[in-house]
Formats: sequence, structure tokens, C-alpha cells
Amino acid sequence: MTAAMAEHDQPLTARPWAYLLETWRGLDVPEGWRAEIDEGRIVLVPPPHPHHNAIADELQEFLYGAKPAATGIYQTLGILIAPLDKLYVPDLVVMPKRFVVDADPAVADPLDAAEALLVVEITSKGNAREDRTRKLWAYAHAPVPAYLLIDRFDEHGPTSTLFTEPQNGAYKHADRVPFGETVVLPEPFGGQLDTARFPH
Repeated sequence: MTAAMAEHDQPLTARPWAYLLETWRGLDVPEGWRAEIDEGRIVLVPPPHPHHNAIADELQEFLYGAKPAATGIYQTLGILIAPLDKLYVPDLVVMPKRFVVDADPAVADPLDAAEALLVVEITSKGNAREDRTRKLWAYAHAPVPAYLLIDRFDEHGPTSTLFTEPQNGAYKHADRVPFGETVVLPEPFGGQLDTARFPH
């Protein structure tokens, strides 16, 4: 998968956050694509492989039985990492419904990543490194209390890693298991995620 930078008239160094956010709001992104803001630019991410979508479906089915009441599971929700001026659209976000329902209907602004209970990223071949490093760092700074990284392209074989307890811009705990084993989600979630059904 490749990522293409959106074209702008201004040079990169002259693009303040407000300009990038306003441009992001007005983008007409093709069906299935995502637009994110990272490193002072807007990045367009194309639709993923069907296996990626199959994993997202398995995760969503599991999370419906494990998530706290009054929370929703969102697939195309833009979230803002305010301390870093970054905007991502994770594969899945679990967030209290009130933040989504109460959003301004007239403005397509991202929601605060700090309000998320869980963020899930499923790697694609072209963005695996960003999910493992840049996004891991950003979610810890948000801070997002739990980040689940489903890495189909780990050099040691497909893995699932749950990062928890963000502190000072880093996660204190990382529980990594190969596909086929279970991931235990922390409170306020319940249950164990069986990764044996993930295609790879």
C-alpha cells in the first residue's frame, strides 16, 4: 500500500496546523480511502487488502461483546492527537458515544484521541512501520489508554500487540502474541480475543 501526499499551493514549511485542518475538512476523499495529517502534511491512504477487512470484521464482532456500555465502535472516525498536531483515522476506535453524538453537525472536525478507550491499527504492507513506530508514539502522547496493533507483516510472523498504561509519551506495557493465541483486554473491557481466526 502506498501513501500519497495531498497537493497544496503553499510550501511544506509554511503550512500551519489550522491550514492543514481546514484543508482536511474540505477534502473529497474517494470511497474507501482515508486522509490523515502527519508530519505537517496530508496523507491519503488507499483501501486495504481484503484480509485487512476480514480482521477488522472479526475484531468488531468480538468488541461488541467486550466493550463497556454507552460506547461505540467506529471505523472511519478521525481522531486528533492535540499535543502533536496529528490527525489519524484508525481502523477501529472504541469511544463513548456521547462524544460522537454531541459532535458539531456543521463541522467535520476530528474528535480528541484522549477520549478513546481503545484504538486499533491493522498493518498493511506499505504502512506497517508507521503503525509500529510513529502511531505508537502518537497514541501514547494523546494519551490513548490502550492501543492494539495487529501486525500481519511482523518479521517474525503475524502478531497482535496490546500496548497499555501510557506514561510520559510511552506505553509501560506491551503484550505481544503470535496469531493463534489470545489477547486479554484490560478493564473496562472484558474477555479474551482469539486471534486464531485472523487471516494472514
